[in-house]
Amino acid sequence: MSYARTALLMAVMTALFVGVGWLLAGTFGAAIALAIAAAMNVVSWWNSDKMVLRMHNARPVPPGDRSGLHDMTARLARNAGLPAPALYLIDTPQPNAFATGRSPENAAVAVTSGLLRRLSSEEVAGVIAHELAHIRNRDTLLMTVTATFAGAISVLANFGLLFGGRRENPVGLVGTLAMMVLAPLAAMLVQTAISLTREFEADRVGAEICGQPLWLASALGKIAGAAAGIDNHTAERNPASAHMFIVNPLHAHAVDGLFRTHPPTEARVAELRKMAEGGTTSRNFERPSRSPHGGPWSQRPTDGGSRRAGSSRVPKVGRRRDD
Repeated sequence: MSYARTALLMAVMTALFVGVGWLLAGTFGAAIALAIAAAMNVVSWWNSDKMVLRMHNARPVPPGDRSGLHDMTARLARNAGLPAPALYLIDTPQPNAFATGRSPENAAVAVTSGLLRRLSSEEVAGVIAHELAHIRNRDTLLMTVTATFAGAISVLANFGLLFGGRRENPVGLVGTLAMMVLAPLAAMLVQTAISLTREFEADRVGAEICGQPLWLASALGKIAGAAAGIDNHTAERNPASAHMFIVNPLHAHAVDGLFRTHPPTEARVAELRKMAEGGTTSRNFERPSRSPHGGPWSQRPTDGGSRRAGSSRVPKVGRRRDD
């Protein structure tokens, strides 16, 4: 994603924000909303990554820890031609991860404790490679700005519904109420349009970074299966950030397919299998030998896929043809 596309997104979100302000309080409301949006644009550019990390109660993983996660990430980052990102841990049993930051030099990757407990070393490597792909593709700024603005638009729209808006406006009370409902939906549609295409590209580039498409395919299956049954309470309270995660973390509140934040996991796994069949193999990245939580790596074979993959709902990953 280019900086030009990020600027366009910020302009669209600003227009939505100002429109809601106008319906709430006329010209004065629009002026106030414009001032707030301008401030948010600056804050989003420089600090939205920190805001999202705080939103999910992420804490830094110290470089001197015994996990091996920093070493693995550094090696993957070298493969990707990137500086190693800062690493953060989110304390939730749901396996998941996301990347954030306005540039590769200011990037961070956050993983959940559930991801480190449930996935094998190779699967964790696949997930980290996927997040590094978002960083290399410059997706992270766009993702974070979208999350910040979508949340703000939803809050402002709820405020308008609570107080009824400016009743004498040209579109009338019905129009005001419609705007209060449609503005958050418009923000969600922007998120959806961005997310559906960038996830496939990040899967492809991530598989190239780690050199093993089936590592990421197996990880996606396990994460999707577990996320469907394990609550991520912080993500449920902040649904505007759902599109940032590798797999949609929301399930407590059903989301209509029109506003799907991610492509179907089965389709993503199928694309990664095609890459594996096409001969993408590990050349530069050695198989991890330590777990990111201090214990031995899982011995389950992820090159050919786990037979159970942690859940009956998890897509199985086929063995390589040369097995």
